[in-house]
Amino acid sequence: MTISQIAALREQAGLTQRELALAVGVTETTIANWERGRSGLDWIERLIRLCRTLNCNLEDLIAEEVEAEPSEPTFEELRQMYREGRLSALSSSPVTPDAL
Repeated sequence: MTISQIAALREQAGLTQRELALAVGVTETTIANWERGRSGLDWIERLIRLCRTLNCNLEDLIAEEVEAEPSEPTFEELRQMYREGRLSALSSSPVTPDAL
């Protein structure tokens, strides 16, 4: 989460740090720390209240921070990759596509 994202969303909502703090159930200092990136969002309930108060979703807050993790291929995807010659057998024994 970047420093400006929470502050910008708060300002768009027309809220002061104090108003946002009251709505979310934290102190003004916590809001200031969140806006400066000094501490994480500790409880998911508060994060949900923050999103509801700012009329945004979690992705709006962390879009630049989170990168999609590459997923592990499924067995079927591995089988298809092998059949297409994009994957070689890892064992010392010969493996045919029919064996997969």
